Amino acid sequence: MANTAAAATGGAEYKKHPGARFLHGPHRTIGGVEAWLVWGLCTIFVVWLFAIQTGYAVVSPEIQKTAALSVAQIGLAGSIYTWAFALCQFFSGALLDRFGSRPLLTIAVALVTAGAFLYAQTDSMGTLVAAQIVLAIGSSFGFVGAGYIGGQWFPAARYGLMFGLVQSLASLGSAFGQPAISWQLEMVTWEQLLNGFGAAGVVLIVLFALLVRNPAPGPEQLARATAEARPPLVSSIFRDLAACFRNRNVVLSAALAGVSFGSMLAMGVLWGPRVMEARGAESSLAAVLTAVSWLGLAIGAPLFNLLSDHWNNRRIPAVVGVLLQAAAISLLIYLPKETNSVSVVTMFAVGLFAGAHMLGFTVAGESVPGALVGSSAAIVNGVCFIIGGVLQAVPGRLLPDAPDLSDYGRALLMMPILLVLGAFAGFFIKETGAARRV
Repeated sequence: MANTAAAATGGAEYKKHPGARFLHGPHRTIGGVEAWLVWGLCTIFVVWLFAIQTGYAVVSPEIQKTAALSVAQIGLAGSIYTWAFALCQFFSGALLDRFGSRPLLTIAVALVTAGAFLYAQTDSMGTLVAAQIVLAIGSSFGFVGAGYIGGQWFPAARYGLMFGLVQSLASLGSAFGQPAISWQLEMVTWEQLLNGFGAAGVVLIVLFALLVRNPAPGPEQLARATAEARPPLVSSIFRDLAACFRNRNVVLSAALAGVSFGSMLAMGVLWGPRVMEARGAESSLAAVLTAVSWLGLAIGAPLFNLLSDHWNNRRIPAVVGVLLQAAAISLLIYLPKETNSVSVVTMFAVGLFAGAHMLGFTVAGESVPGALVGSSAAIVNGVCFIIGGVLQAVPGRLLPDAPDLSDYGRALLMMPILLVLGAFAGFFIKETGAARRV
């Protein structure tokens, strides 16, 4: 594969280009022990920041009391994080493509750490908004950065699987994060808890600064690093993003992944428990559904990439997975009230089949040159969160003040429809599995 070839030729190229050693450090083996170390650190970063994000739902009532904020202000602060994250997401991948992982990921960890400490100091709406924005900027490098590391440090054929494993571990963190944080809040204050997250971030900053490096560059990267003139930063970022948006596979895979993960996020975080409450389920069951959906995604994220590699086909598993997700969400919404006993299985299926969205990252990464892998992943992830935000906000506008099950059925009908449309878009994706295998 391209990355393997880069590792094999990197040492010889250093002799021809002395400046490359300064830019990239000593030769490092693709897929070796150091690769797993760097990838593991980046995955820990993702799980850690997901825990901070998940914890907002748990600690926000305490922050609201301490800072004398309204429910609307707490909700507005959450929305500010979501949209700031989505906006920064489009630029994070392009910056990784331009500068590499070593400086940027350490800075990203520092920003999330600063955001955690700001959270702990919240005494007004201004402090809370500042914490959300700082967190969003740093977090925008997390998931995409881990995917970028998988694409740079491992053979190209394993890019999708490594990305799926990151999502799997992050999903497990989301599934168990809220119960663990709730348990911790019984022993410490919310300020102490968030300061603890910040202290863990300080340790991560040191580890990232000492251990995270870029792999040995191949001929393409060396040519870019030693070129006489490089385009200005801002223009190069927009150029890379434009190149990705002109690629049909990137746009179609972003659409498919966006409706899949967006529906999963909306159902798993908000609407799934609300639908179950409308069925008359106890609040304890409604809370379990969130964890169950993330557990399903933890299994589905790597599973769909493994199946795709085994069948040497990206398009069909992605399309089938999204259609099955549409069926699972339809069952959860439209089955009669007397079916609470099967709701846990149905919610698990929603998360499991949402694992197909990871193939959107795989297809996008395989459809662009190696220098644009970060940009393509950022576009797909940005679309996922934008659609997720829309699917959380729009149904709420369509619901009455005291909705019943039929009201939810009408408001949430857009999800199965969008999933079917996303699967239809998937049929027009140019197959990349066979080309990558060759």
